[in-house]
Amino acid sequence: MYGVHEGLSIIRHDGKLMNHEIGQMICCPYLTASMSGMDSVEQAKKAAGIAACDFVSDGMDVGLGTGSTVRYTVIELGRRMSEEGLKIRGVPTSIETEELATKLGIPLISFDEVNRLSVTIDGADEFDSNFHLIKGGGGALTREKIVAQISNAMVVVTDPRKDVGVLGEFPLPVEVVQFGWEVTVRHLQEICPGEVSMRGGDDPFVTDNGNFIIDCHFGPSIIEPVKLESKIQSIAGVVEVGLFTHIADAVIIGSLEGIEVRIKTDGRLE
Repeated sequence: MYGVHEGLSIIRHDGKLMNHEIGQMICCPYLTASMSGMDSVEQAKKAAGIAACDFVSDGMDVGLGTGSTVRYTVIELGRRMSEEGLKIRGVPTSIETEELATKLGIPLISFDEVNRLSVTIDGADEFDSNFHLIKGGGGALTREKIVAQISNAMVVVTDPRKDVGVLGEFPLPVEVVQFGWEVTVRHLQEICPGEVSMRGGDDPFVTDNGNFIIDCHFGPSIIEPVKLESKIQSIAGVVEVGLFTHIADAVIIGSLEGIEVRIKTDGRLE
């Protein structure tokens, strides 16, 4: 059963639509006085992150994403556990999230303790109308995709700036092994019409997996993300690409006007 806070909107409850139509902008109870010191973008992130917690209920095993928006989700889940008695277990997608969850007292489990996760909540750097995503701005794309692929549903928390007609304005991250990375970059340059660069330059960013991130500047030109995802994954040396296609089921968009929840019509939350 998936639903959201009564004051926000019950999106799904025992398979029935309640209170509001999907996608309707609604007043957000999470934009409180405690957010008054934040700028508008940060307020929107916090509102979306907290709202996503309403897709989580007792007994769930939850994928805990990485990034500035989903951080608020993890913090809120920790609060609900300590103050409201919520009981969940988590699988973090990064060392950063693991450390935060541990600090908050969220019990963490390994992959040999669970076959499937009830839901994963994560952020996105871009999303389109087909619920395809670009992720990996924080460098955790491989772990994020592993966790998302063993989840029964994926909920994305974001803000209106990430809503795009065509993916690609945000540089597409590609995680590559260090061995022969120069060769891998040349292959990526044959595909990408724009700049292909090592994240961190002369002081390369290294992922939690010990790999490099190559940022590919496609511009808003990725009209066939499914094909591009497969094409990049076929390159030797590529660990994973930050295109997440056919995997997101809902997007929660926070803004000062309220929270908008979009649920994929043929997704797993139907």
